[in-house]
Amino acid sequence: MEFNHANFAQALEELKDTARLQGNMLTGGQLDEAFAQWQLGEEQLALVQDYFRSHHIGIDEPKDTAEQLSGDDVNFLEMYLKELEALPPVSDGEKRAVMMSALAGDGGAQSKLVEIYLPQVVEISKLYAGQGALVEDLIGEGNVAAASAVTMLDCVEGLDEVEGFIVRMIMNAMEDLISEDSENRQFDENVLGRVNDVNDKAHELYDSLLRKVTVQEVAQELGISEEEVREAAEFAANRIEYMAL
Repeated sequence: MEFNHANFAQALEELKDTARLQGNMLTGGQLDEAFAQWQLGEEQLALVQDYFRSHHIGIDEPKDTAEQLSGDDVNFLEMYLKELEALPPVSDGEKRAVMMSALAGDGGAQSKLVEIYLPQVVEISKLYAGQGALVEDLIGEGNVAAASAVTMLDCVEGLDEVEGFIVRMIMNAMEDLISEDSENRQFDENVLGRVNDVNDKAHELYDSLLRKVTVQEVAQELGISEEEVREAAEFAANRIEYMAL
């Protein structure tokens, strides 16, 4: 089959979803089946496995999520899990009954269902630990998603789909948080790099011209717009001492 990048990327994303539902693990058989149509060689399959391992997904054995927890994560979890110990235990039968009532639109049952899922949100958050977001923030987003999901159960076709729907909403919220944090970090890194470039170039021109340089001169030397130079200066609180603003 002709290689299609879009389909291949979709297969990767679908397998990542499967792995999260399986405790951050995929089997070699699942990989072989998912990519059979592309007839990948051993070296290519090894690269695919490396890709999943880089996302903290184990192959044929689950990744130890505890390894990904920071000191702050561990401290928060100890405190939070102690609070959750106050929740009354719920049997599978009771959980199913609450789901039925929540599915029928009972507001009290929906609130109870959110409470039932609080410990599961914690376990799901561990699957995303070490990917840029604090577990505390992941749990917060997951809890909000669970509260939203129980009010949207009219989207599911039946009782057996409730669990998967709520879990998927929780996972999506955590993945969105990680993606947003990553984008913010990249933006900050880009801006910081621009500030350093402007400062270094202003210093270089100052040493050459023996005077403070203008925004226009720095922009011309760096090949960027004057507006970009001004934005960098503003980000640095206008403390680029070699440039006249």
